[in-house]
Amino acid sequence: MSSSYYYSFNFSVIIYILLVVLSFFTKSNAQLNSNFYQNNCPNVSDIVRCVIQEALQSDARIGASLLRLHFHDCFVNGCDASILLDNNAKTNIASEKDAAPNANSVRGFNVVDNIKVAVENCCPGVVSCADILAIAAESSVSLAGGPSWNVLLGRRDSRRANQGGANISIPSPFESINKITTKFSAVGLTITDLVALSGAHTFGRAQCRLFRERLYNFNGTGKPDPTLNTNYLAKLMKICPKKGSNTALANLDLTTPNKFDNNYFANLQNKKGLLESDQKLFSKNGASEITYIIKTFSRDQNVFFQSFVESMINMGNISPLTGTNGEIRLDCKRVN
Repeated sequence: MSSSYYYSFNFSVIIYILLVVLSFFTKSNAQLNSNFYQNNCPNVSDIVRCVIQEALQSDARIGASLLRLHFHDCFVNGCDASILLDNNAKTNIASEKDAAPNANSVRGFNVVDNIKVAVENCCPGVVSCADILAIAAESSVSLAGGPSWNVLLGRRDSRRANQGGANISIPSPFESINKITTKFSAVGLTITDLVALSGAHTFGRAQCRLFRERLYNFNGTGKPDPTLNTNYLAKLMKICPKKGSNTALANLDLTTPNKFDNNYFANLQNKKGLLESDQKLFSKNGASEITYIIKTFSRDQNVFFQSFVESMINMGNISPLTGTNGEIRLDCKRVN
């Protein structure tokens, strides 16, 4: 063989090694870890938890609302706190708060602001709003009796919002399971993640406008959704009359509405899922894999908790800004 072959071969090997090393350092730099604030804000989780505990005294559903904020944030450009940004003509920001899935629906922004103030008082300019949302989600779940976990941290905050992306990317309770599955897959989440994260509907509330058609005019039939338990249907009709308020609230879990447990999955099997998308998970047209997961979670709460934690970590890893990307906002509502 000629010497040019060896030079070419050796050069290719060197380039390959350099690319592998570069890839390693890039991934390491972007990797989140639970000890990120150990030296410069070691009590951040306690601060977040304390503020949420205080908020729960006057608002029993705030934990579910904070968890939902994290979910809606991560599905749009990743977990970057873009959902918290207000409209701002000067910085050309059209707020995600006004997107269809969020408008007059997502809530808890005042509690996030209170958390941010408390954190800034102890650790000024250190903790991102994106990480506050992630920590608040964990605290909300554990305070409601659910699992706790070591939250991976090190996210930075976006300098922009994506209202259009929020309109397209956030799963809707009116969509088919296939479409919702596609949206989960688009951000790297699996069927198991879909079912586990849907289990967050074991606490919190939903407005009547999100399920009224199931009660009175399902798919334009002029009749109730046949998958609804008849006794449950009667209860929901009292909460949400045909011409009643769109913003009246019903418990997502009729059995233990403020507790994080696995009753949601038993409800689905008993045709007592509140939202159409929830009940579709356990419909006759649902995938057998989904049905198996639901039955497993219903039988064993520990298995559900373990899967939920894994799925929350997976979701929290969606496209975070790290290193020198983004910023650490001093006020979660606006860029610095």
